[in-house]
Formats: sequence, structure tokens, C-alpha cells
Amino acid sequence: MSNSSSIRHFLLLALADTRQLQLLHFCLLLGISLAALLGNSLIISAVACSHHLHTPMFFFLLNLALSDLGSICTTVPKAMHNSLWDTRDISYEGCAAQLFFIMFFISAEYFFLTVMCYDRYVSICKPLHYGTIMCSRACAHMAGAAWACGFLNALLHTANTFSLPLCHGNTLDQFFCEVPQILKLSCSLSYLRELGLLAVSVSLSCGCFVFIVFSYVQIFRAVLRIPSEQGRHKAFSTCLPHLAVVSLFVTTAFFAYLKPSSISSPSLDLALSVLYSVVPPVLNPLIYSMRNQELKAAVWTLMSGQFRKH
Repeated sequence: MSNSSSIRHFLLLALADTRQLQLLHFCLLLGISLAALLGNSLIISAVACSHHLHTPMFFFLLNLALSDLGSICTTVPKAMHNSLWDTRDISYEGCAAQLFFIMFFISAEYFFLTVMCYDRYVSICKPLHYGTIMCSRACAHMAGAAWACGFLNALLHTANTFSLPLCHGNTLDQFFCEVPQILKLSCSLSYLRELGLLAVSVSLSCGCFVFIVFSYVQIFRAVLRIPSEQGRHKAFSTCLPHLAVVSLFVTTAFFAYLKPSSISSPSLDLALSVLYSVVPPVLNPLIYSMRNQELKAAVWTLMSGQFRKH
């Protein structure tokens, strides 16, 4: 391969060598995708249909579920197709589209996690001003900004990555198209521009992370001053699930994109990519619904209503 213009397709990482293991991976991925689709769809439907859940916290949770649905539908179906049909191919255009959408949904998810942290901060630390600060117009603007920033980030990375000359073949050590894997195929020094763009994105992400940490320090200080044990428990029940989701997502995503090349390996890259792109869409509905009684009740009401209809 002399340059990217001669590349018509990429070869993704084969998850297994034998036919039996390929079919096993297909069934596993099918189960994961169905669990993510069911869980996130239930959250979206419950929040949309239950008027008492039309609050800022659940509005942002609905948007988080939409980003989770998008990310799982971007990566897993192609991996299932390749496992079922014993192939590794993905077209050049398909790879570009996959990279754009995974960057879009992952970026939007991170921004929504940041906004949800701000919502918890205002709710607990400034409860008297909550209605004014988190009004419907402000929530709509924050949600729009999160989607717009995710779109812009994905567009810049996709356009820049696929404008690089690729001189090291077309084999990717990943089950979906990812920026670090495509950078490995680029010619020497030609990837510095993308690294600069990654540095800007990482700086923005670190700023969001610092904001999240600072907010939670203030939140925990405020919660510990609540006199009643029931009040502290209720506050922690809304914060701890969000903190768990943020910790898993941020640590794995940061390490996947910032780890030194000296410790990079296909198995490590695969594990990290699964942890930040596949696991959150499955776990988020469980974490939020198990710890939030209002959402749990709304989901149960929705499911029992559907069963009665049938």
C-alpha cells in the first residue's frame, strides 16, 4: 500500500480463529447488544412516558441512553457480521463512518456525564436555586451543546485521520475502526497533526474531568453535613451510580488513547476498547435503574402495562 488512495478496505481484528469460537463470539455479542438495546430502550421509554420523570436529571439520563444506543449500534453489529460470516473486511467508507459515529457518541456521552455531574452539584449544593439554574431552557441548551461538541469533535478527528497518507498496510488490530489503530498505519511524521488534535481533545476532556472531581468534592462535603441518615442515603443513591459510570468510562477511554506504544498489544487494546465502548451501554441502565427507585418504578410500570396489553 503506497498511500491511502489505493486502500479500498481495511481488515479488522479477528476475534477467533476457529469456526466454533467465531459462532460463540457471535452469540455473546448478540446477547450483549440485545441487553444494551433493551435496557436503554426501557429507560428512554420510561422517561418519555412518565410525566413525573420529566426533570433535568432524567432528561440528561435519556440523552445518555441515546448515546449508549448509538455507540453499541456502531461497533457491535459489524463485529457480529464478521464473526458469523468468517470475514474481516470493512470498506474504506464504512471505516470512516464507523470512526465518525463512535467518536460522536463517545464524546457526547462524556459531555453528558459532565452535565449530569453539574446537575447533581446544583441539586445538592444549591437546592434553593435549582429550579432557576436548571430550568428547561438551560437543560435544552446544555444537551444541544453536548451533542454539538460531540459532532464537531467527531468531524474534526474523522476528516483529519482519513486525510493522512497510510503507508503501512490496511490491517487494524481492533474489532472496529479506531483513531489510534489508523494512526499506526500512517507514514512517519504525517500523524503529528492528528496527535495535536488529540492533545486538544484530551485537554478538553481533562478539563471536564477536573470539573467532575471538584464538583464531587463539593457534593460529598455537602452530603456529609446533612443531619438525617435518610437524607444522606438519598443523596448518595443519586451520586454514586454516576460516579461509578464516570470512573469506568474515563479511566478506560483515557488509557486506550494515551497509553504508551511500548505497552500496546492487540489483547490489551481489545480489552480497553470493550470496556469503554461496549460495557457502559450495557451497565449504565442496570446501574441507574437499580439505584434509583423512581426510575425502577417507572420501568416496572411500563413493562407491566405492556404485558397487560398483550
